[in-house]
Amino acid sequence: MKKAIFGNEVEKMPDLAFRLMQLFFRIYYFFRPAKSFLLKFGIIPGSTVIDYGCGTGACIRDASLLVGETGTVYAADVHEMAIASVEKLKKKYKLANVITVLTTGNKSVIRDDTADLIYALDMFHMVKESSLFLRELCRIIKPGGILIIEDGHQPRSVSKEKILKSGCWTITAEEKKFLRCKPVRQVV
Repeated sequence: MKKAIFGNEVEKMPDLAFRLMQLFFRIYYFFRPAKSFLLKFGIIPGSTVIDYGCGTGACIRDASLLVGETGTVYAADVHEMAIASVEKLKKKYKLANVITVLTTGNKSVIRDDTADLIYALDMFHMVKESSLFLRELCRIIKPGGILIIEDGHQPRSVSKEKILKSGCWTITAEEKKFLRCKPVRQVV
C-alpha cells in the first residue's frame, strides 16, 4: 500500500496518486507558499533552474518569478499529467520563461551544462536507478552548479548513500529538509 501511495522506486506515480497529490499540494501550498522554501536555495534573477520531478507544478510560478524575465525554469517530469498541469499554470499566469520537458526514465532532452541550479523535491525516493538519474542531473548542470535533493519518503542516510555512490556529486550542506550538492565532475 505504501509503495502504491508514495511511489517508492516505481519511477512513475500512478494516475490516482498524482490526482491525490494535486489536491494535497493545493491545500499545503495555500498555507505555506512555495516561495518561502525556494528562497533557501539561492535562486537569483537571470539564472536557469530545473524543477526535476516537477509534479503538479506547485513551485513553478514562484521559481519563474524568482528567476525573472531574463531567467528560465525547466519543469521536467516523467508523468504526462505533470506536464499538462504545468502547461495549464503557464497559460494561467503567463509564465513565458517556463519550458516543460517530458523525461523518459533517466533521460531528458535538456542540453548539457544548462542549469545553474536543479532541485528535486519529494521525488528522489521514486527513482529506481539513482546512479543513472544523478548522472543525468550532472550532465545538465553547469560546472559549479547546485543540486538540491529533498529526501522525500526515505531516510536521510539512504539519500546520502545514493548520492555519494553515484560518484557524480559531493554533499556540501545538510539542511533540515534537503541536501545541497555540487558536481564532482561533468559526465560525458
